[in-house]
Amino acid sequence: MKKLTKNQQLVFDQLVKNKTPQSAYDILDDLRAEGLRAPLQVYRALDKLVEFDLVHRLESMNAFVACAHDHDEAHHHHHGGFCAFAICNDCGSVNEFNDPVIAGQLQNWAGNEGFKTQSTTVELRGLCEGCQPN
Repeated sequence: MKKLTKNQQLVFDQLVKNKTPQSAYDILDDLRAEGLRAPLQVYRALDKLVEFDLVHRLESMNAFVACAHDHDEAHHHHHGGFCAFAICNDCGSVNEFNDPVIAGQLQNWAGNEGFKTQSTTVELRGLCEGCQPN
C-alpha cells in the first residue's frame, strides 16, 4: 500500500471503520476532533485515495467507501478499471464485486462502439438478503 499522508490515513481509516458509504461532510464531522476542519482537506484526501484505488466514489449517492479488495500491490487490481457495487436501499450496506466476465463484456461493447473507457463503475440498487421481506 502507498504511503499516506496523515489526512489521507485518517479519512481511509474512517471509511474502513464505518463500512457504509460516507459523504465528505460525514467524514469531516467524524474527524473534527482529529484536526480536520475544512471540507477541502477531506476532498483532497479522498481524491488521492480514489487515485490510489483505496477508495471508491459511489456516484448515485455522492459518497465514498473503502475498497473491499486486498491492497497488496501484487494482487490488488480492478479488471480494466471495472468496479461494481450492490447497494442496499434499506440498511445502506455496500457489497463490492469485480467480475472479469462482466468487465470483459463491457470492454467488448465499448471496443465495438469505438469507445475508449477510462473506468467503469456499475451500481446495483435494491435490498440485501437481510433486508428483504420474508
